[in-house]
Amino acid sequence: MSTTTAALDLPDVRLHYELRGEGPLLVLIGAPMDADAFAPFAVELATDHTVLTSDPRGAKRSILHDRSRGSSPQQRADDLAALISHVDRGPAVVFGSSGGAVTSLALVQSHGDLASTVIAHEPPLLELLPDRVEQRRLTDELTAAALSGDRVGAWRLFFAQANIPMPEEMLVQWFGGEVDPQHQEDEQFWFQHELPASVRWEPDVGTLRARADDLVLGIGEESVDQLCERTTTALGAQLGIEPTRFPGDHTGFVDHPAEFSARLREVLAH
Repeated sequence: MSTTTAALDLPDVRLHYELRGEGPLLVLIGAPMDADAFAPFAVELATDHTVLTSDPRGAKRSILHDRSRGSSPQQRADDLAALISHVDRGPAVVFGSSGGAVTSLALVQSHGDLASTVIAHEPPLLELLPDRVEQRRLTDELTAAALSGDRVGAWRLFFAQANIPMPEEMLVQWFGGEVDPQHQEDEQFWFQHELPASVRWEPDVGTLRARADDLVLGIGEESVDQLCERTTTALGAQLGIEPTRFPGDHTGFVDHPAEFSARLREVLAH
């Protein structure tokens, strides 16, 4: 399947994006996940959709001209709105995962006419939790570790906060060696700007409740007792939406693209 790769220049960022397939527009977004992480999932869905993927601002090929401007959910929603308008095939079905799920909810609030349906998969909205103060402390602690240069320590704290078991030998293997300079810069940007802005974003419950018929809140079947199961369930309670289960865990669409795309089609059909 052919992929069209292009860039959209906005005043503060050059956004890398990719298009696959033909049909109704379906957008797949993450934060910090880039377009490459979504590629196998996008191929599965492009048999009957035009699938748009992109790198979020400040990550990989989406060049943020002044990185001190950061990456808030609202900024990323504005970027996404510009992309949807640019490809001129909307309104779109939007699937957002993790920080991208927060982006998708911000899009509903500020550019709701561009999204017909939004599937927010495991948005890490920590401010909705009763232990939000402790969660802020944990986020600050792991951010400080990352910015001090303790990469393994930062990721150890991250997985502990997320309640995702991660063996020490795997942490050292994945995060203890040499790292590509671009990846290191993007990761530091995520820890410093994108992560705290995403987990501390507070949704406008009234606006989202008014679009409840167009919203799906997704949780992985294997995400039981993880932090994002708690946050997604808390959001569902406020919006009166029963979360929908999808294959795998927080990254089920990466690990099981065929099964996940089949489940997504079932959900969209209903």
